[in-house]
Amino acid sequence: MKHYYKYVKKYWVPFLVSFVFLSLEAVSDLLQPTIMAMIIDEGVANRDIDYVMKMGGVMLLITALGAVAASMRNILASYVSQNFGALLRSDLFRKIQSLPFANVDRFDRASMVTRLTNDVNQVQMFVNSVMRMFVKAPLLCIGSLIMAVHLNLHLSVVLAVVVPIVCLFIVLNMKLGFPMFTKVQQALDRVNGIMREYLSGVRVVKAFHRYDHETGKFEQANEKLQDQSISAIRLMSVLGPVIMLTVNLGIVAVLWLGGYGVERGEIQVGHVIAFTNYMTQILFSLMMISMVFNLFVRAKASASRIGEVFAEEPLMHWQEEQPQTTTESTGRIDFEQVSFSYEGEGGELVLKNISFTCMPGETVGIIGSTGSGKSSLVNLIPRFYDATAGEVRIDGIDVRQIDPARLRERIAVVPQKTVLFTGTVLENIRWGKEQATEEEVEQAMRIAEAHSFVMATPDGYESRVGQGGVNFSGGQKQRLSIARALVRQPEILILDDSTSAVDVATEARIKEALRTYAKGLTCILIAQRITSVMDADKIVVLDNGELVGLGTHETLLASCSVYQEIYQSQMGREVS
Repeated sequence: MKHYYKYVKKYWVPFLVSFVFLSLEAVSDLLQPTIMAMIIDEGVANRDIDYVMKMGGVMLLITALGAVAASMRNILASYVSQNFGALLRSDLFRKIQSLPFANVDRFDRASMVTRLTNDVNQVQMFVNSVMRMFVKAPLLCIGSLIMAVHLNLHLSVVLAVVVPIVCLFIVLNMKLGFPMFTKVQQALDRVNGIMREYLSGVRVVKAFHRYDHETGKFEQANEKLQDQSISAIRLMSVLGPVIMLTVNLGIVAVLWLGGYGVERGEIQVGHVIAFTNYMTQILFSLMMISMVFNLFVRAKASASRIGEVFAEEPLMHWQEEQPQTTTESTGRIDFEQVSFSYEGEGGELVLKNISFTCMPGETVGIIGSTGSGKSSLVNLIPRFYDATAGEVRIDGIDVRQIDPARLRERIAVVPQKTVLFTGTVLENIRWGKEQATEEEVEQAMRIAEAHSFVMATPDGYESRVGQGGVNFSGGQKQRLSIARALVRQPEILILDDSTSAVDVATEARIKEALRTYAKGLTCILIAQRITSVMDADKIVVLDNGELVGLGTHETLLASCSVYQEIYQSQMGREVS
């Protein structure tokens, strides 16, 4: 709960003010049964109309005061809960953004979405209920007990029996409810995960006509959510009426004992009515407490899940005082005995003892079979992950000493999976450089061979990009992604299989334009097609996470068996 102290500190003043209004409202509710008893026993019994009118006016005034206090309390509760929810959601989003991939990988993506939406809403609803009911309910309950005991001590025996029983049910409700609602949230994660997976792969589902499979998978998760929700709600549904039944039996006992006392002349009629009203208020307050505790067990489960994210300590660290480069070159990359595992130390290595150097201005190709570790290798350069062993150096400095934000300002990445964002083409390109001029954008688009097809659309650079770039082909999305990287004007450019959906002729024009544009910058090109890397200054050959070849195309054809196999399978001819 330590992660929520900052919000308490921020909103404690309006919370205390709402407490004042709650107190006024509770006092107003507590006074009304006593005034009613006085009207009946003094005014009605004595046929004193002046007394009835006088005390009736006092009762109306107190009621009006309570209504105003309730309105102010509701306004403050809405203000605090809505602002708290918005701030909590914003802080949680920023926390997720600040975490490196190694931390984010510990959480399911659908679970992250649930925590940002449903879990935050549960905590927000609890805060609202606390300010509206939780403080008022104990005041009303304790106040009603005191007023009832003061009114008639003999009838209070009923309260001594009823209140402990009801408190026992509320505690039982909390103890059993928390694990149940935790399971509900986990089941909701699963449903969100299946929906997210389906929506991202809907074209594949339709292409292979896998409706029944996906429907069955969703129904199974949905039924699991239904079962968990029914179990939790059943508990709430049973305990709520049991509490109400217990208090109603207490009211029946009060009426029976009160009627017997009135018949014997020991109790006044007004006292019985007032005591019954206090019993009703106790019922109302205990039901409010039960309702708040129902919300509490849900909010506790959600707060714990949110707290897991806030408690996540970044696995990536760097020096506060950024080291200065010791060389005049810009863009040199050194891999020195680099090994890497996604599970950290002791995990299965996906890269093993990789060592090579990329000099400034060089184009370095990386090739290998699927799963050989190509993307994992380049992900170490911008510190998406940190090496498990060895060092990755840029301009002689270990990247683990550099603030990732400053490091990534010098690097542009075209990822293997092309990602475009909803907005215009121009907005997407300016993701690479927010203040890029129109001339810089056009230059990058021409190099990436994207200018012509964008200008062929009615709105040109103001054309809307659908979600995920759905209104562009795979090759067009790749070219837009390349332009976004080029407009950044980086020192290091990483192209991760970024021309796989582009035809050979277009790829050749892009590479030719890059040779002119990329003079002086280090370019790392990952490719599946050997023709994409044949003319690189240096080619790195990976196989099963190991460096098995390093050199030019001609050198590797003569000395590297893995490269020879790739060449023969793709080019269809033997190595001469």
